[in-house]
Amino acid sequence: MGRLENRVALVTGASRGIGAAAAEAFAREGASVVINTFPDERMDAMASEVVGRICDAGGSAIKVAADVSEPKDVDRLVDRAQSEFGDIDILVANAAYSRRCAWHEISVEQWDQTMAVNLRGTFLCAKAVYPGMLRKERGSIITVTSVTVDLGMAGSLDYVSSKAGIIGLTRALAREVGPDGIRVNSVMPGAIRTEMEEELETMDEADLAALMAERQSLPQRGYAQDLAGTFVYLASDDSAFVTGQVVAVDGGWINH
Repeated sequence: MGRLENRVALVTGASRGIGAAAAEAFAREGASVVINTFPDERMDAMASEVVGRICDAGGSAIKVAADVSEPKDVDRLVDRAQSEFGDIDILVANAAYSRRCAWHEISVEQWDQTMAVNLRGTFLCAKAVYPGMLRKERGSIITVTSVTVDLGMAGSLDYVSSKAGIIGLTRALAREVGPDGIRVNSVMPGAIRTEMEEELETMDEADLAALMAERQSLPQRGYAQDLAGTFVYLASDDSAFVTGQVVAVDGGWINH
């Protein structure tokens, strides 16, 4: 039996990148997985591929398109998950929005969009799965922050602010739901080569890889699969006494 046998996991933003890697790792450990994707034709197609890989390997997964910044969409997402698999044991709030520009060029609309997806979306999803976790008297909520919070990276003021807020949410929520048997932790990825990074990064990949090799303790490029084990650890009973923590997976870029 896997470490997540007979458990239900919901992973938002799981059509690609880190979310997809976490979802597939959960399935390999025996969890039934709900793959959330943004309601977009391209993202939906990629989510279908993730579900296909899981099912072809003998796992159990469905996809549900939903905008995590919209309360009605989140409620519908969780309702569908529960009707298919039962109450959710594991939530990975991974869905994120990012657009790089100078801070004084950020419009109010862009600021609100970033906060709505990254921070409000995390809150809405946690709130929606909470009643089911209460019924089970257990649960693991895993948020996703960013190494940019510690770096104070320029060109992403709204994104960095939202990811800093997620750390505060994680710590405060861990205090609130600990007595209910629910744990809340955050994964802090470093420079991970994902589709989102490819879309946002202007530096040549070879140059970026060389730069990260200089900055990190481990002189190698990080990929989505490098985070999968951390998500499994935080989702499973291996971390039964761990809550309110931020776990950096960055090749030793930022040392605490």
